[in-house]
Amino acid sequence: MTSSRAIDIAALIEGRKLSSFNYLIICVSVLITFLDGFDLLMLSHTAAYMADEIGLDKLQLGNIFSIGLFGMMLGGFFFGYLGDRIGRRPTIILSTSAFGVLTLLFTFADSYASLLVLRFLNGFALGAMLPLCWALNIEFVPKRYRASVITIIMVGFSLGGAAAGPLTVWLAPQYGWASVFVLGGIATLLSSALLFFTLPESVRFLVSKQKQPKTVVRILRRLDPDIDLRAGDRYFLADEIDIGRQPFRVGQLFIGKLKWITPMIWIGFGASSMAMYFLASWSPLVYQYAGFDRATASWVSSFASFSGAMAGLVLMRVVDTRGPYAVMIYPLLSLPFLLVLGIGDPQGNVFIVLSMVGAIFVKGSHYGITSIAGIFYPSAIRGNGAGWAASMGKFGSICGPLLGAYVLNSGMPVVKSFAVLALCPAVLGVCAFTVARIDKHATRAGTLNADEDVCEFSGTKKPLI
Repeated sequence: MTSSRAIDIAALIEGRKLSSFNYLIICVSVLITFLDGFDLLMLSHTAAYMADEIGLDKLQLGNIFSIGLFGMMLGGFFFGYLGDRIGRRPTIILSTSAFGVLTLLFTFADSYASLLVLRFLNGFALGAMLPLCWALNIEFVPKRYRASVITIIMVGFSLGGAAAGPLTVWLAPQYGWASVFVLGGIATLLSSALLFFTLPESVRFLVSKQKQPKTVVRILRRLDPDIDLRAGDRYFLADEIDIGRQPFRVGQLFIGKLKWITPMIWIGFGASSMAMYFLASWSPLVYQYAGFDRATASWVSSFASFSGAMAGLVLMRVVDTRGPYAVMIYPLLSLPFLLVLGIGDPQGNVFIVLSMVGAIFVKGSHYGITSIAGIFYPSAIRGNGAGWAASMGKFGSICGPLLGAYVLNSGMPVVKSFAVLALCPAVLGVCAFTVARIDKHATRAGTLNADEDVCEFSGTKKPLI
């Protein structure tokens, strides 16, 4: 008779190197983030064409930018919860499909009101797609690769943003701004079909929820065809608290060291998102208001997006080896450039160089906070943990475009907005330092006692399997 074995999924994943299975998940996740970045910057680059055709002022454009982010915030709460209820795979596919359809519907927009409605729905559909992609990949790779893998995935965001400028410059003058949305919508729908055939469910999620043991076996064999699995094997996660099948409660995000880490991540994510989305939404128009033509503005913004992604990749190997302290590096480097821009009066090429370097460090900073947003949470609530972090960060995302709209509409020189923007990386640096200190202290002191945390989560003293 075959004896039953207890297999630690965490140890199995931790003891492996990245395989072709991991690379497949990373590649399709990069595709998703590429389309997200393309969508965000697509609206920024087509804004001037839309304003001319439909008749939109700066405040109306700012409202359109921000309402999409408000939709993403609400969608993040909803899809994050859904991802921890029904799984990462079906939620990501649902979100991607809805996002593609709504992007296509932009081609019918012919008024300020229709643009507001579509942008809100489009943002809601996008929701927690990115946090769930982070969660899915975190749950398949060893801890020593997590920050790097999340950053590689988010490089897709910057590549998509970088592609939006040149494609808009190529398509919009010849075929109209709606043609850019047709391209984005069709590409997204095709990607959702690809996800259906390639994207696996998170094995950590299934084990933490005690669901679908046959699916667990099938996924583990995709992960490693040579793995020794037997009938009757039981699976558990030795590095996580056993939450069981209890419904998610927001209070679970504040257990143990999370009591302080969660609010610091939320504040840091919000500050970083405010700076990131100010630049993403307004950079092309800021360069135009500063006297540069549309093509130059699009190319410079796209180059800054791409360079910020490369800077993020460089940083992430440091985060994987040095921990959250490394997230402080780029915020500190960005401050002098933003302050010189905001306090001084740079012109011409000096303005472009300073703003581009500052933007690269701001964007690189965002990769830093993104890479650690979901790593502190157990698999059973990681979708909610990452989703809530991203959604709370959307408060900053919403304020970023609105800040730009009011600054640019006030008649104040556009460069002065960079002085206000400098507050964001300063706040992020403080939050990253605090998270690193708390995590280091908690790890050293052993404050996350398994039995105590199980009791706090579930109200029982049930030991891990």
